[in-house]
Amino acid sequence: MMRQIAQHLQSGKVSLEHVPLPTCSEGAVLVRVVRSLVSVGTERASLESGKQSLLERARKHPDQVRTVLDMLRRNGIGATIATIRARLDAFRPLGYSAAGIVVESRCPEYAAGDRVACAGAQYAHHAEYIAVPKHLVARIPESVSFDEAAYTTLGAIALQGIRQASPRLGETVLVIGLGLLGQLTCALLRANGCRVIGMDIRSEIFDAARASGCDLVLPSERGSLPAIMSATNSHGADCVIITASTPSNAPLELAIAAARKKAAIVVVGAVGMNVPRGPFYEKELELKIATSYGPGRYDPLYEERGVDYPFAYVRWTEQRNMAAFLDALARRTIAIEHLTTHRIPFEEAERAYQLISEPGTERVLGVLLCYPAAEELPATRAVEYPVPSQRSTAPIGIGFLGAGGFAQSTLLPILRRLEVRLESLATRSPLSAHSAARHFGFRRSTTDAREVIADPRVELVVCATRHDTHAEYVCAALDAGKAVFVEKPLCCTPEELAEIDRRIARWGERVMVGFNRRFSPAVRAIAEHFAHRVAPMAISYRFNAGALPPSSWIQDPAQGGRIIGEACHALDVMVFLTGSLPVEVVAYALPPIAPGVLHDTVTALIRFADGSIGTLQYWSNGDRAIEKEWCEVSCQERSAILENFHHIRLARDGKVRRYRFGAGKGHREELEATVAAVTTGSPMPIPYEQLRAVTLATFAIVESLRTGGRPVLLESLDPRTQSANR
Repeated sequence: MMRQIAQHLQSGKVSLEHVPLPTCSEGAVLVRVVRSLVSVGTERASLESGKQSLLERARKHPDQVRTVLDMLRRNGIGATIATIRARLDAFRPLGYSAAGIVVESRCPEYAAGDRVACAGAQYAHHAEYIAVPKHLVARIPESVSFDEAAYTTLGAIALQGIRQASPRLGETVLVIGLGLLGQLTCALLRANGCRVIGMDIRSEIFDAARASGCDLVLPSERGSLPAIMSATNSHGADCVIITASTPSNAPLELAIAAARKKAAIVVVGAVGMNVPRGPFYEKELELKIATSYGPGRYDPLYEERGVDYPFAYVRWTEQRNMAAFLDALARRTIAIEHLTTHRIPFEEAERAYQLISEPGTERVLGVLLCYPAAEELPATRAVEYPVPSQRSTAPIGIGFLGAGGFAQSTLLPILRRLEVRLESLATRSPLSAHSAARHFGFRRSTTDAREVIADPRVELVVCATRHDTHAEYVCAALDAGKAVFVEKPLCCTPEELAEIDRRIARWGERVMVGFNRRFSPAVRAIAEHFAHRVAPMAISYRFNAGALPPSSWIQDPAQGGRIIGEACHALDVMVFLTGSLPVEVVAYALPPIAPGVLHDTVTALIRFADGSIGTLQYWSNGDRAIEKEWCEVSCQERSAILENFHHIRLARDGKVRRYRFGAGKGHREELEATVAAVTTGSPMPIPYEQLRAVTLATFAIVESLRTGGRPVLLESLDPRTQSANR
């Protein structure tokens, strides 16, 4: 385990927490941190936000209030309250700029022992060890110290703002806001041959600004405009870079007044942007936004999967900006030693946050956290917690993989109420693993799923990770002699299904998939309505799924797409109601919402072995005001209609009976049934043949769409059939 600085979301308190060591994934490096930089402006804002009441936070973030209201409408009050409680009783990581030594590498660009600078609010935290993707890492030149390299993230942000402004040699640039980001911007502009004017509301940092390269430093107010005009021969600044942080519109209005005609104004900091049209129109100004460190920021393909932009077309990516800043430090074209006002041992990190939240008379600019030296990795990755004694005698030990929103709102609250032992929990983020394990009462947290699967106290592995990991963890759990409950889908490809088939043949059918709808009271009542049928059924199931942006991880083709990942629920309900397996599908779809994204507005016709037919309508282009799921069933002059699991209508002999249910979709019932099956050694609640048939049907829908609506027999995709033919 290791230590990490974190802020508790409900109380706002900053503390040094013991958390699991991060796991180094493919294309990343594990770094022992030597120095990290406290970004005074950004992190002070986090502290102030954490101290606000829930009402104050709601007022400032109405979008989050709308999210909660939508969650209430779709998931019910129980799941919504559980989600909010779990999120509030969690920790937020702090820090995004660090420097250290690589201790493990899973990419060819870096090796153990390399000195590197690291960036990213998701990765470069104030922690003893951090795991960082290769494109958010840059090698530190020999002549650059760790103290200097810790500034690299802010240096890259400053550099990207300058690139957006495109100043030329000899031009005058006005920088509004002289915190760390503004100071670095001034230093880089001076190195670029520009004349620099700096403005800030704090006179105590004017000397530092002059040392950073400002030719003229002025108070950030309209009374300073005559001095700017005098310094620019009454023309105004050639460009303005705003690095201030304030909700006020004042910096933008000041920039407009100080800029010359046809100048560019670049916004780097978080400021008010209510742009007055008149002066913008009169001066024909250009307004630009600089996106953090540069091209690649917030692009998962670049940051997470390591796909670089072509050098000839995107000269300055975020990583190249980081390297350029480090090169400027190495060549001594900029000097930043004067920016560090405090060096604080990591063990005393809480003092750093007292310093920036209550600065008093001390001048606070650059605050560096200095980490203790360590020769070897910690002996254990996991963190142990005390467990209530009443749980220690429960017959089944649970190992849990993944702790995202669905897991914390639905699965984990249910498991906590069952007669089970919550043993080990793993998720990729050390702080998320720590928060979830504490909140739900697990004995142990880690970032390594293999440690959970290998835990001898675990009898049932529950997997709620991203879809492309499901097959790997199912196979690993079965190989370890564990039963496994995996959230849908079972897997994403026929090849993965073949691997699971081999484990099932060897170890037995100890797999359950989270097809919860068939366990809901509403669907069970419909099944009872048709209990004595002898004729085939006709079923229509519609998802009003809602649109997801192309950037969502679910839209990544590597995750299988929304048909494999969610529409499988409808197919399982059809299998449950008919008691028959699908044999053929044909599907059509609207064009995908973006290149590289799989279809998510689809209509498919499914033929079953007993002659039943099903229509799946998975639509992402509807309005969310309409209920999400609707199912209609007809057979032998009887009908049934399911309305989002809240209501059903059952029709027989010309009479309609209406029933009302809670918001439950069967999650509690499926977990209870799974735990009971593992406890007693009885068969899993859903036969494996049904699980794999539903999975194959989703593959067949995707194949039919790929071939332009061609009918697809499931046996043509079945690994067993193909193996027999070979």
